[in-house]
Amino acid sequence: MTYNDWYEAHAKKHAAIMKELEGLDEYDTVQYFIFENMVEKEPDFCELYATNTKCHEMYELNCYMCGCPHFRFNQSPVMQDELEYHSVCSINSKRGKRAITNGEVHQDCSGCTIPHGEDYILRNFDRDWLKMMENVKN
Repeated sequence: MTYNDWYEAHAKKHAAIMKELEGLDEYDTVQYFIFENMVEKEPDFCELYATNTKCHEMYELNCYMCGCPHFRFNQSPVMQDELEYHSVCSINSKRGKRAITNGEVHQDCSGCTIPHGEDYILRNFDRDWLKMMENVKN
């Protein structure tokens, strides 16, 4: 699956859940997206839910901003020093890293928890996931 395919499919899943949650305030909406609740009530939202596996090891993982507004992916890879850059972190998070395989560079965000904390989500909250993620596509 390409980054773009995931992005489009995820936006639809998020929008469907948001439609179900119409009427909830921001706080209660964000609370709904706590990992344990999502595993129970929205098992198709993430493939990792089937095995109760978190994508980021943190105490209270919140899945509202699955995908990060600082992640950038290119529809067509950008060449730089003989490497094809497919994705990067726009803030160059020190908890992120780059994976290089077969001359392709992909951002590995598994060590970074920035968009999965409740405070961050509430500061950047929008009911429309696509608005929060509008800059990820280069």
